[in-house]
Amino acid sequence: MSERDLSQYRPNVGVVLFHPDGRVWLGRRVGAPEPWIWQFPQGGVDPGEDLEAAARRELYEETGVVSIAPLGRTNEPIVYDFPPEVLAADAARGRAGWRGQRQTWFAFRFTGEEAEIDLEAHGEVEFDAWRWASLDEALAGVVPFKRAAYAEVIAAFRHLAG
Repeated sequence: MSERDLSQYRPNVGVVLFHPDGRVWLGRRVGAPEPWIWQFPQGGVDPGEDLEAAARRELYEETGVVSIAPLGRTNEPIVYDFPPEVLAADAARGRAGWRGQRQTWFAFRFTGEEAEIDLEAHGEVEFDAWRWASLDEALAGVVPFKRAAYAEVIAAFRHLAG
């Protein structure tokens, strides 16, 4: 397999938020078609932004959560390609240019109260519902084109779910 040109992949961070009992936070994507509607918080990295700062920002923007303790991060980027329908939709919205995403993933332990979770914290709502689930449920519920990336994330953080 040839090396990917990572400059063609959008810099991105993802967050696996662990409940103290080992379950993980999943959000239901607004407008996503069933059955693959659940995912972890994730988002773009601003130019010059520190990766952990980006992860904390995205977590807050998408969930309202700020009460966290760091547990770990992936060492190498996890990369996935967008499928043709995503590329076409991005082109139609004038957002073409990325072949996919290169993600650095962070694991945090949730240390707050569930009342802190506010899906409208940022105004631009990404999720319309949330739940705590097992890591394996995360893999089953994510859109297929992200499944291999999620398998890598789950393998990297499985030891934290115990």
